[in-house]
Amino acid sequence: MTAALEPIVGRYVSFDIAGKTCRVYFEEAGSGIPLVCLHTAGADSRQYRHMMCDADITSRYRVIAFDLPWHGKSYPPEGWQDEEYRLSTELYVETILAFCDALALDRPALIGCSIGGRIVLQLAHLHGERFRALIGVEAADFQEPWYDIAWLHRGDVHGGEVCAALVSGLVAPQSPAVHRHETLWQYMQGGPGVFRGDLYFYRVDGDLRGRLDGIRTDRCPLYLLTGEYDFSCTPEDTLRTAAGIPGAQVTVMRELGHFPMSENPRQFRGYVLPVLDAIARR
Repeated sequence: MTAALEPIVGRYVSFDIAGKTCRVYFEEAGSGIPLVCLHTAGADSRQYRHMMCDADITSRYRVIAFDLPWHGKSYPPEGWQDEEYRLSTELYVETILAFCDALALDRPALIGCSIGGRIVLQLAHLHGERFRALIGVEAADFQEPWYDIAWLHRGDVHGGEVCAALVSGLVAPQSPAVHRHETLWQYMQGGPGVFRGDLYFYRVDGDLRGRLDGIRTDRCPLYLLTGEYDFSCTPEDTLRTAAGIPGAQVTVMRELGHFPMSENPRQFRGYVLPVLDAIARR
């Protein structure tokens, strides 16, 4: 019997975020251009495992996916038991930049999905010079909320199962069952209150309408990829956002929903590979 050993290596790195030392878990595979990957709200870096096992990507890119503090295998900062987790725009940006600095990454490319796609827009606006290129997956400057987050952290409901149920409809119907349920399993494992804390950024603090002027896509290309079945960040949301950013390149992805890299990795690679090809050519 032969074991299949994946090329992914996991490690911890400790660095300061907002004045607190955080022990952050990340996984990586491949070599070449650094490609930092940001997971969705309430999930973790496992969403990018298929990209890290794709030789067409890792032959040219050092793919690096990390768990935000409070998520996955990353720990909350000391004293977490005395505070409520809330992700703000400022904290999110500081976390990403501090992680890149901790690994001494020189102008990496970056891809983020959902909340990660939203923060990509802020990075393009304020810190485009820090990145080789930015890829926003399911990204828009604002979406009308379609959910109530007030009851996501309660003692009389199973938080993980509720979170998975909430997002299950965002997976495209064409996505293979094995990948659909793998994606939902990650949501079932989130820490108490973490999904709600992420959605504070997505719903309350991260409204970027009218705040994205001055993005220089000639210096840092911006690619926006949105699944046609995503009703949280609809293609119309992304197209509306891109209309205000000269040079932003938009693709609406067929047969994909809100979690393309994990819900249907084979379909997604058909869209992300041309983008990565274009970045590598630069």
